Parts: sequence; C-alpha cells; structure tokens
Amino acid sequence: MNPHQDLIVRLARDERDLLAAQRLRYEVFVEELGGDGALVDHEGRFERDAYDPFYDHMLAIDPARDDGHSLTHVIGVYRLMRGENAARAGGFYTAGEYDLAPLLRSGRRLLELGRSCLKAEYRGGKAMWHLWNGLAAYTLQHEIEVLFGVASFHGTDPAPLAAPLSLLHHRYLAPEDIRVRAVPEHFLPLDLMAAGDIDAAAGMRAMPSLIKAYLRLGGFIGEGAFVDREFNTIDVCLLLDTARMNDRQRQIYTRGLPA
Repeated sequence: MNPHQDLIVRLARDERDLLAAQRLRYEVFVEELGGDGALVDHEGRFERDAYDPFYDHMLAIDPARDDGHSLTHVIGVYRLMRGENAARAGGFYTAGEYDLAPLLRSGRRLLELGRSCLKAEYRGGKAMWHLWNGLAAYTLQHEIEVLFGVASFHGTDPAPLAAPLSLLHHRYLAPEDIRVRAVPEHFLPLDLMAAGDIDAAAGMRAMPSLIKAYLRLGGFIGEGAFVDREFNTIDVCLLLDTARMNDRQRQIYTRGLPA
C-alpha cells in the first residue's frame, strides 16, 4: 500500500464504515496500546463503547484498500459529538474524566473529539492533515466555537512523563472561563516539576504528536490529568477556543479549504 496517495475523508455512512472504524480502534487502542473496556469485542476485534451511536465518525479512507466488502478501507478515525447529540447521549464522554461545568455553562457551541487514531503505516504522512482538514470543514459547517477532548500519554506512571506533563501545566493551562478539571478520584497534578527545572525541548520531544498539533493551533489543557488504568494511559483534556486563535493559527487550521 502507498500511504502517501490521495485519501478520502468523510463521515461514516453505514454499518460497514462503523465496524471498520471500530476494528482500527481495536488495532491501535487494544492491540498496540494495551487498552480494554466493558464493550470491547476481543473475539471480533472491535473497540466500541455505549457512546458510539451518538457520534459522527469521521473517517480517512484509502481507496486502494476499499474492495466494497472488507473492513480494511478505513485507515484513520476521529469521532465527533456536538452538544445537541451529547444531550441525547446523557452527556459527553469526557465528563467521565473531567468536570465540564465551565464549558457547559458558557452557552457556546461545543464539539467533543475522541478516539483519534491512524493505521501505523500512515503515520508521519498526510493522513492526519487530511483528517484535520475534514475536521475544520465540519466545525465551520456547524459553527463550532470550542473543541475539546482527551488525548493520551501511554502508560500510567507519571514519573517518566514529568517533563512534558509539567510543561503543559506551566505553559498551556486553559483560561479560567474554559478550564475544566480532572475528577477528584483520578486527579493527577501536572506541576510535577518547577517551571525553571523543565528542559522544554526534551519535554516537547516527548509530547504525543496529536497534542503538539493542538498546541500549534493555540490549544490549551485542562487542570490536572486523569489516570485511566483501563486504557493504560494518562489523559489530558485538550481545548481549542476558535475565538482565541490568531490569524496564523486560523490559517493553519483552515488550510486546504475553499476560500
């Protein structure tokens, strides 16, 4: 397969699309990263949860892998939940990890992002750019004002992650009006190192690429991290306030869209 050829980005249309997305999620979050969950289907190799029916599932599709029958056509996934769908779902998924009260009382149009992943051989190429471009078009179509969702560091021991986690806390903590906070029972403070003791370059190198992408666009993080032992991760809540993006960040975000 050629991971650099043109890809198609669209929302899932049918059961096959959704199953292909859940199969890719299983490959990444369960087989690769060691996660699990109550609704994970190990026999069928599908990672799913009770929130899936309420999301729009944005897919990156490689036409060369699409035979119209198998589940191999989806090579990238993002799942998206707008506020009106969250009301039907009984709340946002992220509410299980973070107190979302500042966002919910803001009255702004919210979009929750989650389960972002790429098939291994497509990482480092243009696939994530295609997904981000699709996401930008979606947010403009639905007039989204604040995007948020958890992003993960692999493993649950904070010691090896002290530099990147502390860097996030000291430099990228969200403004108070949108500053969500990890729930008390799983709260991990992020000021593990004093600001002056952090090797910023090393901390940024240790940062997952998805988090770095949000930061380049003007993203923030919520207060504290959530230790998710079920998924074997330390989660931070990323927030992107479109009103706070500067012109350069907005141009990066909307690059490739019609003027």
